[in-house]
Amino acid sequence: MGFKGKLVSSMEIKCGGHLFHDLYQINAHHVSNISPDKVHHFNIHEGDQDLKVGSVIGWKYNHDGKVKVTKQLIEAVDDEKKSITWKVLEGDTLELYNSFAITASFEDNWAMWTLVYEKKTEDTPEPITLLSLMIDITRDLESHLHNN
Repeated sequence: MGFKGKLVSSMEIKCGGHLFHDLYQINAHHVSNISPDKVHHFNIHEGDQDLKVGSVIGWKYNHDGKVKVTKQLIEAVDDEKKSITWKVLEGDTLELYNSFAITASFEDNWAMWTLVYEKKTEDTPEPITLLSLMIDITRDLESHLHNN
C-alpha cells in the first residue's frame, strides 16, 4: 500500500479563467510556444485538437533541471467550473508515484492546481517542485494572455 497525498495551490490571475481553460482545452499546443523554457513539446496521442474526456496527450517538459516526459488521459472537463483533470498514464512521474492526477481550475480570476498522488514509498518526496513548475507556467501564460 502506498502513501496518499494531495497538494493544492490557489493563485490570483490578472485575466479571466475562461482564457486559461480555453488554452488548455482547445489550444494546448500553444503552451510550449508561450513557456518554451519549461514546456518543450505537446502532442495528442488519441483525440483531436479540441481535447475532451478520453483524449490522451503527451508533454515534454523541464523539471528540476532535467527534460522529462508524461502521457496523460483527460479524465474530466467541467466547462462551467473551467476545470480539467488529467491522469498520468506513463512517464517520469510514475517512477516515484503509483498514481498521479492533476486538476486545474480557472474560475473568475483564480487559478487552482490540485495534485492527488500515491507515493511508492514513505521516503518519496512530496511533488512540491512539480506544483511550483505548474505555478511558473501559469505565470508565463498569464503574462501572455494579459498582454494580448
